[in-house]
Amino acid sequence: MSQSSRVVIIGDGPGGYEGALVARQLGADVTLVSAGQIGGSAVLTDCVPSKTLIATSEAIDQAAASGYLGVRIDGRPADRSAFSVDLATVNERILELAHAQSAGIRQHLEQAGVEIVHGRGTLTSEATIKVTNDDASWEITADTILLATGARPRVLADAVPDGERILSWEQIYQLDELPEHLIVVGSGVTGAEFASAFHALGSTVTLVSSRDRVLPGEDVDAAGVLEDVFTRRGLNVRSRSRAVAARRVDNSVIVTLDDSSTLQGSHVLMAVGSLPNTDDLGLESAGVSTDSRGFITVDRVSRTSARHIYAAGDCTGVNMLASVAAMQGRIAMYHALGDAVAPLESTAISSTIFTEPEIATVGLQQADLDSGDFRGTTVLLPLRTNARAKMHGHRDGFVKLFARKGSQIVAGGVVVAPNASELIHSITLAVDNRLTVDQLAQAFTVYPSLSGSVAEAARRMHATQ
Repeated sequence: MSQSSRVVIIGDGPGGYEGALVARQLGADVTLVSAGQIGGSAVLTDCVPSKTLIATSEAIDQAAASGYLGVRIDGRPADRSAFSVDLATVNERILELAHAQSAGIRQHLEQAGVEIVHGRGTLTSEATIKVTNDDASWEITADTILLATGARPRVLADAVPDGERILSWEQIYQLDELPEHLIVVGSGVTGAEFASAFHALGSTVTLVSSRDRVLPGEDVDAAGVLEDVFTRRGLNVRSRSRAVAARRVDNSVIVTLDDSSTLQGSHVLMAVGSLPNTDDLGLESAGVSTDSRGFITVDRVSRTSARHIYAAGDCTGVNMLASVAAMQGRIAMYHALGDAVAPLESTAISSTIFTEPEIATVGLQQADLDSGDFRGTTVLLPLRTNARAKMHGHRDGFVKLFARKGSQIVAGGVVVAPNASELIHSITLAVDNRLTVDQLAQAFTVYPSLSGSVAEAARRMHATQ
């Protein structure tokens, strides 16, 4: 690679800043065009804030469940009624942490020698970017361009967020008081996480799902566990109901469903998907193709249809996770600058839904097995059989493994449990390294531990014939 390679990155989220760090490590001159604060939505309005909010809700969940373990408050068993939350303080901490994370990433980029310019970047050709801000407009020429412009919340025409009663997930952290009754529209990952969190914080929650169950794109057994938990805890799920409008009425909101019925609450959170930030980016002038929804089309090394232009993160629509965005950005720069690179392997991507309990997955899933896309075997081990789970009073969840028929190579897994986001790692390693169930089973585990259920599930898949 030539030391004079010039890389320009449009976008400041994980795909952008991780790509910038790799490009500098490989000796390129790097300019990162940032339209906002470094970190993008992942740091400022999405992953970092939402998981910080969830950390507070988890603390309440654990404290509320401690009555079963013998914990008493003023002589009475601990339960949810004993706890309350100061949402203004919670949100103040969330925003402080997000801005501190942003500042830390900026400092890291600057120390690495990345030039950061503030403005909006637009492609004018395959090799030039026009940067515009309040003070000036100028062009930058690049040998390689990385687009990492992210995505934004989808908005319904008759339910436009106002930041007060009708909210997007970017606005929820501006609230000073806990919603008395929060209606969450959308039962995908974002909707399920916020519904779980706000119910734990003390809000009455109604989750509106257009499908017949929550988390329609996830493992059916995992979704079933979460629905059972929601029902037991008093969270109301309105399935097969599509919200078409939301309007404010005094100090409340009215949500209209597609059957003309209505729901009334104090606030509504719209979680109805995302749209890519690819409008007015100059994609046509540079020959960059998009799909029918506006997401930039990329291959497994993040190349677009235009030579020397790459894309990473939510603007590509590929597994819209911060970890995937970061990986795409790194892969793009490894490939563009001539370093060794392993293409993105979708079946090795692990992800987590941060509900209570958490749901983590990796690799091939039940739907792949049921459809015949792969021939394999599966085992499901309930968490309630685990000694450590019994000690902590955990009853909900399981470990499920999938293995390829014949070879018994681990093909995928699902973990529904506290800290499933941590427990999935061993299964991810098995999938990524093509380990057999016997190899996974024989790896030493601590007793007692939740991770022991992963090894136990693998042992139950041992083939004797």
